[in-house]
Amino acid sequence: MKNYSFLKNKEIAHRGLYNNAKGIYENTLSSFKYALKKEYPIELDVHLTKDNKVIVFHDSNLKRLFNNNQKIKNLTYEELKKFKYPNSLDNIPLLEEVLELVNGKVPLIIELKYDRKVGLLEEEVVKLLKNYKGNYALKSFRFRSVYYLKKHYPHIIRGQLLSYKGFFSYLIFNLRIYLSKYSKPDFYSCKITNINNKKISKLKENNLILGWTIKSKNDIKYIKRYVDNYIFERK
Repeated sequence: MKNYSFLKNKEIAHRGLYNNAKGIYENTLSSFKYALKKEYPIELDVHLTKDNKVIVFHDSNLKRLFNNNQKIKNLTYEELKKFKYPNSLDNIPLLEEVLELVNGKVPLIIELKYDRKVGLLEEEVVKLLKNYKGNYALKSFRFRSVYYLKKHYPHIIRGQLLSYKGFFSYLIFNLRIYLSKYSKPDFYSCKITNINNKKISKLKENNLILGWTIKSKNDIKYIKRYVDNYIFERK
């Protein structure tokens, strides 16, 4: 039987603990070291490079953080290593570097991004986690990714991400909830602006719910009755 109590024991640091003004950027080894120092579980994002390396990075391209329009999936890891964060020694880390750093000290919640064919990223991540001794969970917005894990790696704790903004995305939100009866996620992670929703309340009756992203004490007060735990951001 799966034990995912670690998902609700302590609030979770969103992309590590980071402060751009101090040269500590999201999803870097520095942000993870800072989270480790405070003993916070860590949430992070992974992509697959052109040469099938699993990197820790949120966006599908380099525009926001490096002012470069190139897409992650079109670049090799050697090409990505050349990009340095401003006023920092950090570059984009490999997932294996993060696993070596964390080494089971705190739980990891890993978001699988979805700009490649289903199965490619999942397989590479599972391969890296095969001998990892710490607590971890995988999550994704993409239903097919969560379903893939259920089908091929049912022992892995998996989560379905949920959010919406506008009519079309609300339809997708509802579709993801409907399809989750097939992927059977172990938990749901919902954006806090959508948390006061009848369908989320219904899910909470029998499922663990994480809220994201908490940025203030008022956010905590608001979502406490809707979630079992939350992912926070402190810059």
